[in-house]
Amino acid sequence: MIVIVVLSVALGSFTARAQRSGPEVEYAAAQGGLPFSPYVRVDNMLYLSGQLGTVPGGGLAEGGVQAETRQTLENIRNVLERAGSSMNHVVKCSVFMEDMNQWPAMNEVYVTFFPEHLPARSAFGSTGLALGAALEIECFATVGN
Repeated sequence: MIVIVVLSVALGSFTARAQRSGPEVEYAAAQGGLPFSPYVRVDNMLYLSGQLGTVPGGGLAEGGVQAETRQTLENIRNVLERAGSSMNHVVKCSVFMEDMNQWPAMNEVYVTFFPEHLPARSAFGSTGLALGAALEIECFATVGN
């Protein structure tokens, strides 16, 4: 009798997994008329759109690359929290910078947002960022257990 129950439970869980047609995907609603989602969740992974250092109401944070970096990372934190995650769950970031000479100044602020661990990171020099921004940062993070 025990063997039948165990076999039944095992087959039942196998059947449930087999019926799943693919990953669970959630597209966050676009905001402010922008033509993209702020994030897409695929199972327990979050893929964030690139963020700029825009302040509420529009426009870039004033004060140079450090102010833009701080606001960009605050914007990332806000998107992560809306998605049920946090900065502690960021696993990878890509940084796009208009002027790579500003790298040290950006890093001074960047590291303060990741006190528990530093995520993997790539960096690219880039011209023509939206709104004339000094930098754009996109991140991947986990969510849930």
